[in-house]
Amino acid sequence: MARIAGVDLPKNKRAEIGLTYIFGVGRSTAKKMLESAKINLDKKIDELNDDEVAKIREFIDKYLKVEGDLRRDVTMNIKRLVDLGCYRGIRHKKGLPVRGQRTHSNARTRKGPAVAIAGKKSVKAMK
Repeated sequence: MARIAGVDLPKNKRAEIGLTYIFGVGRSTAKKMLESAKINLDKKIDELNDDEVAKIREFIDKYLKVEGDLRRDVTMNIKRLVDLGCYRGIRHKKGLPVRGQRTHSNARTRKGPAVAIAGKKSVKAMK
């Protein structure tokens, strides 16, 4: 099992897919990484030899910010917005969508499960 950037990569997946288990590495970045290291995209993670894994590690160290460093930067950016009290910071603080999505009928992922209001009845029940 290859361990890169503190993440155990799954053995049975293709290298291009397996590298996406690292926070901050997506499909396009994984593809660029493998092409620069001259590794076949269809090669499985457990088929990679030590030299190829070393090339991937070197690429990540040289060009990318991943895992802990990236998470820290993202949280610091959000904290900065909240401390400034700007619109986006307020939305983060309240747990509402930040990028202009509607909240009247959607946004259940951000807002959490719907909570019933006590005493409120439907229009049919009142008639």
